[in-house]
Amino acid sequence: MDIIAWAFKLVGAVGRLADRARQLYYAIVLMGHGCPDCSGRLEMVKEGLCRCRSCGQELDPTVVFQVCGGCGGRLELRVRRYRCKSCRTDVASRFLFDGLAFDAQYFRQRMTQSRQRKRELRERVRKLLAESRSPHLDAMPADLSAIPGLMDALNGLVTGTNEAIPWQPGTGFDLKRYQSHVEAHIRDAPTCLEEIPRLSEDTRKDLVWRFVAIIFMAHAGLVDVWQDGPTIMVMKHEADGEGQDIPGDLEDVDGIEGPLGRAEA
Repeated sequence: MDIIAWAFKLVGAVGRLADRARQLYYAIVLMGHGCPDCSGRLEMVKEGLCRCRSCGQELDPTVVFQVCGGCGGRLELRVRRYRCKSCRTDVASRFLFDGLAFDAQYFRQRMTQSRQRKRELRERVRKLLAESRSPHLDAMPADLSAIPGLMDALNGLVTGTNEAIPWQPGTGFDLKRYQSHVEAHIRDAPTCLEEIPRLSEDTRKDLVWRFVAIIFMAHAGLVDVWQDGPTIMVMKHEADGEGQDIPGDLEDVDGIEGPLGRAEA
């Protein structure tokens, strides 16, 4: 048996039974009462509030129809309970089923007061912050000549020239260019990676780019690469001395010819 499913069914059945009991209770307690203006039939809208079906007037049935059991005085709603206006005794409402009635006017006033206090607090904090600010400081201009030798030192830092430095575009890594360059300088015999001439002025970066190029060439089956201690060795692939095509055109764009002649694409 699915206990969880049956439990939800039971909760739903109890809820429907409570709604029917609430409707029956309201119908009974309002049976002998009518609208004070048109004597129309009343129906309960929510806890502590009913509406006339004829004219639409809304009223609190406890305040209108119920009186104090001790002195017979009229009742009034105070926050969440009813109280006799005459003897100030709390009275239980006969028109409430299982909830509480709230004094909407009271809560509106409390919310208004709370917002007003927050506005006043923000205003006090703003004034305190404004009063705690330091006065404006009139800083005197810097006198570079007050320190002996400062002007000469600053001129030395900027090399004593006002000429604009021309913009030079950065050089990026061109894989095809480096593949053509490496292919033009390798032999059938093993060659050290560092023996291949560099294409860039940055020696370290050029060595990294040459290494990347031979890795791509080895993956394409053009060269064999291995490590001999700290040295990277490279040579043409033994199975195909003339090499294989690498996807895309390999152009000899560096203008440098190797010992065996110009590299072929």
